[in-house]
Amino acid sequence: MIIAIDGPAASGKGTLGRRLAKRYGLCYLDTGSLYRKVGYLLLAAGKSPDDEAAAVAAARQLATADVPDRELRSEQIGRAASIVAAIPAVRVAILDYQRAFARASRGAVLDGRDIGTVVLPDADFKFFITADAEVRAARRSEQLRRAGEAPDPAAIIADLRERDRRDRERATAPLTKADDAHLLDTTNLDIEAAFTAATSVIDKAQAD
Repeated sequence: MIIAIDGPAASGKGTLGRRLAKRYGLCYLDTGSLYRKVGYLLLAAGKSPDDEAAAVAAARQLATADVPDRELRSEQIGRAASIVAAIPAVRVAILDYQRAFARASRGAVLDGRDIGTVVLPDADFKFFITADAEVRAARRSEQLRRAGEAPDPAAIIADLRERDRRDRERATAPLTKADDAHLLDTTNLDIEAAFTAATSVIDKAQAD
């Protein structure tokens, strides 16, 4: 079974993806972390995130790059990831990696921006997770506080809106809901409610 989850930043798709993977015994991949790794490798090398040649080279190193997850959670890395994700050649370099991950085991959950539309259009189940920008900014602020940082709420919501614009307007694999994806608006849903809604869709289909 392959499950594709798409949606904007801080919508809750990662938390839902991990919960679904655990529930159904599937492998899990946060594809956004791949772009964050590319951004991290660029910044660590003193390169600009919009340096296409350097970004593609970094994307091709992913299989061997060992970057601790804690290094990828900063807002600076998030901004860099959003920039490199808009580079078509970077997306091509990462595409095979994502597809190979999904098909290397008996099943997987992948979350990102274009999983159901581009990466795995034949996924067994597709979900599009969204939420109001203000709610997503509050969630991101709480994540940063738990990590020991002092978030700037105004800067966070401005950054989220800019990322949304860049994700939706990029020429290659823009953020959009697949026609056959189930929409989950988590503005007023906690993770338990979102998890219940998603598992209800999957369990019903499997029972039919």
